[in-house]
Amino acid sequence: MKYSSLCYITRGDEYLLLHRIKKSDDENAGKWIGFGGKFEDRESPEDCVKREVYEETGLTLTEFSYRGIVTFVSDRWETEYMHLFLADGFTGELKECDEGVPEWIKKTDFAALPQWEGDRIFISLMESDCPFFSLKLEYIGEELTGAWLNGRPLTLPYNI
Repeated sequence: MKYSSLCYITRGDEYLLLHRIKKSDDENAGKWIGFGGKFEDRESPEDCVKREVYEETGLTLTEFSYRGIVTFVSDRWETEYMHLFLADGFTGELKECDEGVPEWIKKTDFAALPQWEGDRIFISLMESDCPFFSLKLEYIGEELTGAWLNGRPLTLPYNI
C-alpha cells in the first residue's frame, strides 16, 4: 500500500501543473498533474503535502485545504491512498523540478491536456462545493474502468 499527497495550486483562473516529461520510468509520463509524493515516516497528510510542494516547486504553502482521499486501484501499480489538497496561497519563487516542467495553465485549457481520466473527476469535485470526499478509481492499464464516490458507483464515462 502506498500513501501519498497531491496538491493542485491555483492562482486566479490558473493551475500550477507539472508536465511529467523528465523520467523514463514514470507512471505519470507525459501527463499533466499536481504536485505531491509519498509520505515519509511520521508525516501527516498536511506535513507531506507541504514538504512535497516545497521540494518540487520551491513554494511554501500558506493557504490550502484538504479536499478528499482518492483510492487508486490498478492492474499495474500498487494500490495507493492519495490525500488531495487544493491551495490558493503560497510564498517563494518557482524553481525547476527534476520530475517534470512546472507551468501555469488556464483552468479552461487543462481539460485538453493529457491527464488521468480519474483526475478529471476529482478536480471537478475539488472545485465544486462538494464536501470532503472519498473517491475510488479503478484502472486497467491507463483506462479508467470504475469509479465510486463515497461508496456509490459513478457512471462512466463521467462527464464534467
